[in-house]
Amino acid sequence: MLPPDDFDPPVGIAEGLEPGLRRIVADNPSPMTYRGTNTYLLGSRGLAVIDPGPASPTHLDAILAAVAPDQHISHIIVTHTHLDHSPLARDLAQASGAPILAFGDASAGRSSVMTQLAKGAQIGGGEGIDEDFRADQIVQDGDHIHGDSWSLEVIHTPGHIGNHISLGWKDACFTADHVMGWASSLVSPPDGDLTDFMTSCARLQDRDWRAFYPGHGGAIDDPAGRLAWLVAHRQSREADILTALSAGPATAHTLAAQIYTQTPPALLGAATRNVLAHLVDLTGKNRVSPVKTLSADAEFRLI
Repeated sequence: MLPPDDFDPPVGIAEGLEPGLRRIVADNPSPMTYRGTNTYLLGSRGLAVIDPGPASPTHLDAILAAVAPDQHISHIIVTHTHLDHSPLARDLAQASGAPILAFGDASAGRSSVMTQLAKGAQIGGGEGIDEDFRADQIVQDGDHIHGDSWSLEVIHTPGHIGNHISLGWKDACFTADHVMGWASSLVSPPDGDLTDFMTSCARLQDRDWRAFYPGHGGAIDDPAGRLAWLVAHRQSREADILTALSAGPATAHTLAAQIYTQTPPALLGAATRNVLAHLVDLTGKNRVSPVKTLSADAEFRLI
């Protein structure tokens, strides 16, 4: 799915999205981050900063410049510990005096299956993880974070990474990297877990949302439609993998090259990790199995 051409916001400028909500796009565009990381400022006086972003002095200055003289930062909330979302949190906390809230460190929320893979299998992964991240306050699924004129519900949405949270704000939701409009999420074991990802999609589908505000790209004004597309997309990829394996055992890399024929070469590595996530999920469902030991380079066969 190609990104929409009409999302080209100014970098480093706080743009109003609706009353009480502004977005600042960080200066870190890339094939994996699109135009850059979205940092959200929520509130009218006491502000929540959602996903302060990468370690960028320029972006830190942009966030602080967006705080008016009659405002202050009261909360810094990190949705997950990837290097394009969390590293600036500590510098912002030192500059503002606000605490950092998150689900936990880089291994928090990891499923038992992925915990075992991380310990024993040569599964690879670890792309872009902020291993140094530490929160001042740990939040749990179902918690409510209250501020000045705003309240956020913590919704644990593992899949992209185990510690990923979404944040419900009235009938809108900050979905970070779980649901985006310009692309589907990278799911790379053992940090990413496709089984958890699909469960998290189902959780979000249980609610009637008006809008999603993602970690990259523009706002999503049809959340139900986007979730339906995302689930169908993953189911289609699963079907493609099973069809390809009917011709014989293959590795994740071979399958990705066969299936992701329209993917730019720079993104084929990410596609391979997504295929591996499917293969691990299908192994758990007893649909496929590794020919030998489960690893990033293993051949898989149909059962």
